[in-house]
Amino acid sequence: MAETAYVPRLRTEYDRSIRAQLTEKFGYANVMQVPKLDKVVLNMGVGEAVNDRKKAEQAAGDLSLIAGQKAVITYSRVAISTFKLRENQPIGCKVTLRQARMYEFIDRLITVALPRVRDFRGLNPKSFDGRGNYSLGIKEHIIFPEIDFDKTGESWGMDITVCTTAKTDDEARALLTAFNFPFRQ
Repeated sequence: MAETAYVPRLRTEYDRSIRAQLTEKFGYANVMQVPKLDKVVLNMGVGEAVNDRKKAEQAAGDLSLIAGQKAVITYSRVAISTFKLRENQPIGCKVTLRQARMYEFIDRLITVALPRVRDFRGLNPKSFDGRGNYSLGIKEHIIFPEIDFDKTGESWGMDITVCTTAKTDDEARALLTAFNFPFRQ
């Protein structure tokens, strides 16, 4: 008996309606031209890890909880004496999400995490890179429900980069707006 593959809610929504909306709006001739989500990269820079090695491991553990996938600790490439930084010292962690985990993460980000941000006025609509990728920064990683603040005790910021197959920023903006990204007006 074969198991049926689980399809995330946002992926189903994309297949049902968003793809058709984008085709109609931009007039694509081919289905493969329609932009779609490619990957989501979560990155946490932990400056305090220079003095305390355990901080990077703690941050990686928290990032793994948020992403649902093991985080990789990143190391410094060069020594910078002003910051007391040596080569190959742990300075942060990162995770790349694709397929089902990516859709699940974006769903949680939009519906659960962003509404928990204090004084949230919407995402900056200008944070595109010119090639259809969107980046946003979060000041406290404790907005995610997976993180128990009592056990963590510290809050770090994190960068989230949403990579799409869109060629222009307008196409990417239309795609992310269709996924209910709360852009500022």
